[in-house]
Amino acid sequence: MPAAALTSKPLPTQSTAKRPVLLDLPYAPVEKRPLPPGRPREWYVMHNRRLKAMRLAIALLDSGVYLPNQARNETIRSTAELIGVHPPSDTTCHMVRALMRYAR
Repeated sequence: MPAAALTSKPLPTQSTAKRPVLLDLPYAPVEKRPLPPGRPREWYVMHNRRLKAMRLAIALLDSGVYLPNQARNETIRSTAELIGVHPPSDTTCHMVRALMRYAR
């Protein structure tokens, strides 16, 4: 009998992962990398604002706020406090609602 036939293959229902994937654990952020140099300051401000708006939109969706008209500024700011980011400006709150609107 060939050696390859002796090795057992996992059944279709078995996981082939080396360790279990726990989906119930909170999300661990990716390691931060430096931003590219040489851009105007406004680019960095807008980039960070978009990242913050995306984090807040995801947190709101996870908490059950699915429609942009449910996400008032107070709701967005309380969610920011829950996830540990600085309170967003009115512009960032508007961007969060826009992300929720166009994601549908």
